[in-house]
Amino acid sequence: MELDLYREVSRIRALELLLNRHIEEHGFGGFWHPGLGQEAIQAGAVSALRRDDYLFYAHRGLGYALAKGMSPVTLLADLFGRSGGSVGGKGGGTVHFVDPELGVLGQGGTVGSSFVLGAGAGISAQMLGTDQVVAIFFGDGAAARGTWHEAALTASVWKLPLVWICENNGWAISVPIAEQSPTENIADRADAYGVPGVIVDGQDAVAVREATEEAVARARAGEGPTLIEAKTLRIRGHFEGDKQAYREDLVDGLDVPRDPLEILRERVPAEQADRLDAEAKAEAEAALEQVLAMPPGDESVVTDGVWA
Repeated sequence: MELDLYREVSRIRALELLLNRHIEEHGFGGFWHPGLGQEAIQAGAVSALRRDDYLFYAHRGLGYALAKGMSPVTLLADLFGRSGGSVGGKGGGTVHFVDPELGVLGQGGTVGSSFVLGAGAGISAQMLGTDQVVAIFFGDGAAARGTWHEAALTASVWKLPLVWICENNGWAISVPIAEQSPTENIADRADAYGVPGVIVDGQDAVAVREATEEAVARARAGEGPTLIEAKTLRIRGHFEGDKQAYREDLVDGLDVPRDPLEILRERVPAEQADRLDAEAKAEAEAALEQVLAMPPGDESVVTDGVWA
């Protein structure tokens, strides 16, 4: 398990670093919200899901979709607004990927909308009699939205097969959690809805996977949702280019306490870790080269998939 998790965390890290470097050197036609340092949550939680389980990702990073099985070429093409993306170029510059065959159902257009969308997916699984589970990722800032409480009330009463995964990096854009939450832990809110609230080390992919496996098993058995709070760090700004004048705890590069990749590296053979790192870097570079050679999405795709 550790080696598989290392592979995924390394792939996510390599793709994120390459993307950030490209943005710094060449610019970017949108807002990229880097997920560096939070790869253990994304890889660990997604590894506990089945292929047909549903995924609603958060906007911080692309590790969710990569770990679920989407191609790095497709993901970068979506970000760069190229024709080879999963939405044909419509989501350029923002995190909008979709692959229904892999259960990747995207996210809503506003922060917190995935709570109600995910509840809807859970209702569909329940009504169709499948045992699919819905994983919904969000940040501590999104936990303040009313949609969380609306969805939590319904999901807990109807025992919907949901797993909420809060990536608590301590910042809601420029506001520290102490100034936007009356409780220290997001997981404490689970008690009000009669569901389990679990706090896990978000830097440890194995710990995240184990917590998610328990929540998934509970949801699949018809016992209802679980709220997992993964404590993590926000290494870079809210978006790439954010000067972060509001922070006193600025991190220099990736020299951070308890790097998720280094934690896993201690558990796998060094030569295998080196090989996986090299493969991840080569995969990312090849994907970016292929995407930059693609034509941009044509304006004719704007109305594709739109119904009234």
